[in-house]
Amino acid sequence: MKLKHNINPVLLQFINFIVLLYSLVTYIPWYILSGSKQAIAKAKQVKARPVNNKPGGAYRSVNSLHCLASVLYPGCDTLDKVFKYAKTKYKDKKLLGTREILKEEDEIQPSGKVFKKVILGKYTWLSYEDVYIKAVNFGNGLAVLGQQPKTNIAIFCETRAEWMIAAQACFMCNYQLVTLYATLGGPAIVHGLNETEVTTIITSKELMQTKLKEIVSQVPLLRHIITVDGKPTTWSEFPKGVIVHTMASVQAMGAKADTGNKQPSRPVPSDIAVIMYTSGSTGIPKGVMISHCNLIAGITGMAERIPNLGEKDIYIGYLPLAHVLELSAELVCLSHGCRIGYSSPQTLADQSSKIKKGSKGDVTTLKPTLMAAVPEIMDRIYKNVMNKVNEMTSFQRNLFILAYNYKMEQISKGYTTPLCDSLIFRKVRMLLGGKIRVLLCGGAPLSAATQRFMNICFCCPVGQGYGLTESAGAGTITEVWDYTTGRVGAPLVCCEIKLMNWEEGGYYNTDKPYPRGEILIGGQNVTVGYYKNEARTRKDFTVDENGQRWLHTGDIGEFHHDGCLKIIDRKKDLVKLQAGEYVSLGKVEAALKNLPLVDNICAYASSFHSYVIGFVVPNQKELAELARKKGFKGTWEEICNSPEMEKEVLKVLAEAAMAANLEKFEIPVKIRLSPDPWTPETGLVTDAFKLKRKELTAFYQTDIDRMYGKNVK
Repeated sequence: MKLKHNINPVLLQFINFIVLLYSLVTYIPWYILSGSKQAIAKAKQVKARPVNNKPGGAYRSVNSLHCLASVLYPGCDTLDKVFKYAKTKYKDKKLLGTREILKEEDEIQPSGKVFKKVILGKYTWLSYEDVYIKAVNFGNGLAVLGQQPKTNIAIFCETRAEWMIAAQACFMCNYQLVTLYATLGGPAIVHGLNETEVTTIITSKELMQTKLKEIVSQVPLLRHIITVDGKPTTWSEFPKGVIVHTMASVQAMGAKADTGNKQPSRPVPSDIAVIMYTSGSTGIPKGVMISHCNLIAGITGMAERIPNLGEKDIYIGYLPLAHVLELSAELVCLSHGCRIGYSSPQTLADQSSKIKKGSKGDVTTLKPTLMAAVPEIMDRIYKNVMNKVNEMTSFQRNLFILAYNYKMEQISKGYTTPLCDSLIFRKVRMLLGGKIRVLLCGGAPLSAATQRFMNICFCCPVGQGYGLTESAGAGTITEVWDYTTGRVGAPLVCCEIKLMNWEEGGYYNTDKPYPRGEILIGGQNVTVGYYKNEARTRKDFTVDENGQRWLHTGDIGEFHHDGCLKIIDRKKDLVKLQAGEYVSLGKVEAALKNLPLVDNICAYASSFHSYVIGFVVPNQKELAELARKKGFKGTWEEICNSPEMEKEVLKVLAEAAMAANLEKFEIPVKIRLSPDPWTPETGLVTDAFKLKRKELTAFYQTDIDRMYGKNVK
């Protein structure tokens, strides 16, 4: 979608003539020197084909039509072997980097709140050899504490180098690593720890004090707590029998342990590597059992989609390592000689909440070439940049818009725009360090507008990925030369995908022009099932007559002629209204979420009523400006609680909904404006910022009753 400008028509004609002249003069040398001829040809190629001509036949990548890929390197069929291979090949190369904290300060805000700010130094690095030795020692130290092969051990920790070291130790010693999101609520943590019957948990000092302290007495089998960042302060309320260790002390035990006569218990491909607890977007978190061969197949497929992956690449790790997207991405990098520099959402950019004004965020210091993100983060970047564009002078704004629209036209044809990239978009690109060459988005659908914006302003491909924890994160990823939007790419070389009819929703794999249906993923990346939950495992996983294991995702997709998949619906998001119409809540949210006025939105519908309602987190700056224009005065809470302002926001939503071609019955009729944002800490969204509909419904139940209390005239 092009941006609108307000340039004099005569001047615009002259500018268009100059642009045309420039394009003609530079086209031939650019075409010869840039190698874009091959990229354009690749973009037009068929990327996946059905393995047979039957309706519902599985699609495979054209690079794995006859045999699905399952191993990254010959003979490396378990994760410990992959790391040993990488350690031998890249021995002294840098692997894991962490920034040193130079100074911490308390900054008092005008509201009286105190924000902690940090000044960070350079990245300090551990080599492949360093990490390997630390992992070996930690694994041996855990054995000294009584950890046995094929038993569970939990990690409840922020994304950091020690997380990966602990994981590699567990992979080597065949300990089953139980991962829990650092933002899970107390009951969910207790559920995961008790269900897996862990006796040892790896955590940080902060999480021990803020989360574990409250619930440790509810975990009766717990015997050891290991803090990754030094000795915690004395905690008198510790239950008897629980011992606190530091990671360094456990590594020291392991270094001294006599392992000479003891044969190590190495994993086999079918052994469980990780029991990954989901974020709980649909209720109590489920533990997904992921084997060594599941993860290796998944990262094999992902790595094939990133061209020229190697030692020159730097990846920035800041998403939760308890999320399969981040864990898979880091394992891909680790196995290919890349550096991984650690960060957090609070220190990622120069403007991040914990970075002291005037000092540098992590992307500025690290200058990564590879980055993964969830749509929520990309949407925020998009809105922030567009807000700054709107604040520019008329000349600057029109120049940016002309360059943006010109580049949009060029990349839709497969061409690049080096002059625009250097002169216009360089400053925007520097927001992510200036060196990003591949940006991968996963975890939830990314809007076409945001994807195109990131393509244009950050001057790099934005790959959309589709995968689930239950498929070890693997499913599809768009190829770097595919600049279409709204699609998630062709199946990875490790798996195949087929569409199954869903009669209730009206989706059939015989539909024209595109076959449609529920997405089923098959391949070695499809996981073992849910921990201690046979009933749910039988429901979500099936095995066909050829022994192929299939995951029923619950997502609805369609295959395009070039073999690329598009996600068009979700079974759980479909609600039948009282009059019989079906509403896709996700579709409604996608149409409205990119409005400058909207920071987040959750659509809601009930089968006992005839209309849709919604909960909206408004953008504070935009809503305050709207209130000023309408003459409404009050505090932020008063503005959000005002029926008058609800009506004004509804008008904006209705206009956007009609522009997005939503049906009349799909447009929210009533809304509740929320003065507080939805963060993982509130329990209303997951760590990947996916909506937790059940929790949101409970939280806004009073408002739901109010909005459905009277028939709308």
